[in-house]
Amino acid sequence: MYRVWKWYLEKSFILKISVGFLLGILVGLIFGPSAKMLAPFGDVFLNLLKMIVIPLILFTIIVSVNNANPKELGRIGGKIFPYYIITTAISVFLGIAIAKLISPGLGLELPKGTAIEVPEAPSLLDVLVNIIPTNIFESLTNGDILSIVFIAVITGFSISFMRTSNESHVKASGNLLLKFMDAGSEVTFRILNGILQYAPIGVLGITASTIGGQGFDTLQALAKYVVASYIGVGIQMFIIFTLLLLLFKIPVIKFFIKTREAIMTAFVTSSSLGTLPITIKSAQKAGISDRVANFTLPVGATVNMNGSGIHFGVGVVFAADIIGYDLSIGAIVGIILTGTLAAVGTAGVPGAGLIGMSIVFTQAGLPIEIVGLTAGVNVITDMIFTTCNVTGDLVGAAVVDKSEKKHDSITQESIEESVS
Repeated sequence: MYRVWKWYLEKSFILKISVGFLLGILVGLIFGPSAKMLAPFGDVFLNLLKMIVIPLILFTIIVSVNNANPKELGRIGGKIFPYYIITTAISVFLGIAIAKLISPGLGLELPKGTAIEVPEAPSLLDVLVNIIPTNIFESLTNGDILSIVFIAVITGFSISFMRTSNESHVKASGNLLLKFMDAGSEVTFRILNGILQYAPIGVLGITASTIGGQGFDTLQALAKYVVASYIGVGIQMFIIFTLLLLLFKIPVIKFFIKTREAIMTAFVTSSSLGTLPITIKSAQKAGISDRVANFTLPVGATVNMNGSGIHFGVGVVFAADIIGYDLSIGAIVGIILTGTLAAVGTAGVPGAGLIGMSIVFTQAGLPIEIVGLTAGVNVITDMIFTTCNVTGDLVGAAVVDKSEKKHDSITQESIEESVS
């Protein structure tokens, strides 16, 4: 038994998760709806990943802040947020362009009596204000990621100021707290390594129950909608992101090889936050510095929604086709602007996809009830949209890290010249 376990541990994560995924497809196709009995294995895997997300964010950001300085973090933030907005705008445009070529809604009709209850969309000001929590423990319990990032950043800065204090007892306390956070980060990653050994079973459960419960009947009816979504994501990932990597002289093939574990996990779990622990590990493998990865990736998992941008673009053309509405150039520009703000502004909010789609549909004058038509293939499309979101987070982190390293190199050269 020990030899079998040792043999299993020696196999690569990507091999194990690939086997689990392929077996899940096979089991789902063979047993159909009966395969849903394997769903609890997938739920356990997702719960384990979500369990580790909060301590991972807290410990890694606090340690990262102590290894950087406020000026560095401000510079990193000033680079990553424009990246989020620009790439999301491109993704909305891509979704519209691909869907216009394929016309996914032609031949479909809006189901009679379809009604959808849309959660109230928060204003941008409310989103910004709510980042600052009224109760730290409530934010941790509810998993409010942006609030947790805020808590971690101010805690990290406080510890950093303590460590540089002139008072010896305050300095000692600061150093002690940092050692505790370092230890917390280490034990969190050790727990994560244990969770990843269970991953193949969890992936098998998720895939088998999804394929078995979904079947191909619904997929066939909305095949063009699904195809448009996958093509849009493919272009975003392998053309737009590739061009960005090449622009910053980052080896493309090496990057995708090093980050493939996070990309595949995102595809299977359909959860950016659930994938976050593996995303951070993949960033380390890709050579992205901890100070950039530990700050940008938790924020990106909540704010950066490239896949959602494509979702909105395809969805609005899909709806326009169904009701026979011809989108004007002005309407398309409005959709791109609204879709970008909706993707970024509603991120992390319960029912975010539904809220975002309702905002975009309202802007275009389309009935939000059409969202109900796509519900049957949400599982299949969410997989690829999440994959695009996570890949976008990693590309953004890699680009900013490359820029930071170049900045550090120039700064070091300037110091050496002034000394000489």
